[in-house]
Amino acid sequence: MCGILAVFGCADNSQAKRTRIIELSRRLRHRGPDWSGLHCFEDCYLAHQRLAIIDPTSGDQPLYNEDKTVVVTVNGEIYNHKELKEKLKGHQFRTGSDCEVIAHLYEEYGEEFVDMLDGMFSFVLLDTRTKTFIAARDAIGITPLYMGWGLDGSIWFASEMKALSDDCERFISFPPGHIYSSKQGELRRWYNPPWYTEIVPSGQYEPLVLRKAFEKAVTKRLMTDVPFGVLLSGGLDSSLVAAVASRHLADSDAYRQWGSQLHTFCVGLKGSPDLVAASEVADYLGTRHHEFHFTVQEGIDALEEVIYHIETFDVTTIRASTPMFLMSRKIKSLGVKMVLSGEGSDEIFGGYLYFHKAPNKKEFHEETCRKLKALHLYDCLRANKSTSAWGVEARVPFLDKEFINIAMSIDPDLKMVSSKTDSRQQPLASQVNIKRL
Repeated sequence: MCGILAVFGCADNSQAKRTRIIELSRRLRHRGPDWSGLHCFEDCYLAHQRLAIIDPTSGDQPLYNEDKTVVVTVNGEIYNHKELKEKLKGHQFRTGSDCEVIAHLYEEYGEEFVDMLDGMFSFVLLDTRTKTFIAARDAIGITPLYMGWGLDGSIWFASEMKALSDDCERFISFPPGHIYSSKQGELRRWYNPPWYTEIVPSGQYEPLVLRKAFEKAVTKRLMTDVPFGVLLSGGLDSSLVAAVASRHLADSDAYRQWGSQLHTFCVGLKGSPDLVAASEVADYLGTRHHEFHFTVQEGIDALEEVIYHIETFDVTTIRASTPMFLMSRKIKSLGVKMVLSGEGSDEIFGGYLYFHKAPNKKEFHEETCRKLKALHLYDCLRANKSTSAWGVEARVPFLDKEFINIAMSIDPDLKMVSSKTDSRQQPLASQVNIKRL
């Protein structure tokens, strides 16, 4: 993950203001410790703190089009950047960064290109020719983005609230799946999948289609030029991610750089069941497993720092973020900068325990939709900010756009616990076999 900060319409564009923007951008340096960049154009500023995952040597940001009239600062990964470059044959690319396509897509398609992006992202783009700008956030809100307003009428965007809190009179969480255009002066939704209406679907459960979509979601996230691994708790969701990644690693570009043995990571109190389960899965898959321990007191001691980084007082989020925060520090110490994680599956398939109380499939489906729509405030926020605190990027295959569309089109009756089913199992989950994967 990277850290971005952009400001438009500053009343003061003096050297002092530039210095202030740099100072505020430094508050995001934990997200991107590898390099810093700043582009100034009249009363507009785009700053970037980079975590180098793709093209570490030449992919510094902000990024530009050919004549540098379009400037973009991006936090995220564009997994289909190679396919998109095929549609941009007439454009010249300066770097090997996956995010550079955004500047050229804007040139080619205007503001209506965001839905072409397959990835997790928050970006701000400035067109210096018209002095207009856009900001956008990925479909589910995997990457954080906030929007603020200054007392001088300026508009601000940042990856974390701490870069806005002192200089904005108010700020909001930028809604996922939306784009802000200065031309219209308002937010509009660019992500409009069928499930968003919460109308109960009636699609059939096709195991091979769902499996293929999930395998594709995992393998595309093996795109990396740096060491990586998988967060493995031993639960079904993270075990599936690890199983697919382990099987397909040898076919990926990452294999040629980092070898065929997958690294997995788990954290917990000594003797906790997660550690036991994760070890069993890792042994079966043959991963290079790393088990980390922490004490209750170490967790308590970290609370203030955890809250500073995740920027929420939600008790459940803080509790879940603390071990992830401690583990991310250990992971970074091993030289690993990117991890795959299993967030999102419980929301899509109704995996939380209380879902067995759903009275009918309509309410079951509506609850999964509500949980998905709120992920950016809870699990996505936790996974992103607790890892980014130490300069580690977390990728979440279950929240792949294509996979979500397929999984959410399944008749929810097939996801529910029936009266004839053991209450500890769900019909779809009971058919999953990690060994077969």
